[in-house]
Amino acid sequence: METSQRIRNIREDKDLTQQQVADGMGIKREQYRRYESGENEMKVSHIIRLCEFYQLSADYIIGITDKEIVKPER
Repeated sequence: METSQRIRNIREDKDLTQQQVADGMGIKREQYRRYESGENEMKVSHIIRLCEFYQLSADYIIGITDKEIVKPER
């Protein structure tokens, strides 16, 4: 599964809007929409923000694993 589809599925599973995720990441909704549609690849800094927002591992978010790994608290 591509990263764009994975991040869309995660958002929809959590019943969030693109605006809510974009706000949580500190980016504009349009920028997030482009990540989710696959028009743009996510910057590493935005992947990190998304991991922090969802408290999930980058391995899961970018599709290295299909196991939903919860990111440990710091």
